[in-house]
Amino acid sequence: MYLLYTWACICTDTAGEGMKSSWPELVGKRGEEAKDIIDRENTKVKAEIISEDAIVLAVVVCERVYVRVNDCGIVTQTPFVG
Repeated sequence: MYLLYTWACICTDTAGEGMKSSWPELVGKRGEEAKDIIDRENTKVKAEIISEDAIVLAVVVCERVYVRVNDCGIVTQTPFVG
């Protein structure tokens, strides 16, 4: 819970009040479709499609949303700002 609170406080310009900051409804959708939806619903962030197995640094980047997909290109985890 602390981590969620921390990134939400840090990313107030891209995930503040009234801004969409997570997309649980995109799990199970095609990655490209999810990317387009995220880019449209929050124009202050850029969605990036990555493998569900990709190792990334635990660094909060407020303008980024990772869209994790499996080998079939399907979103497997809830995308969120940070």
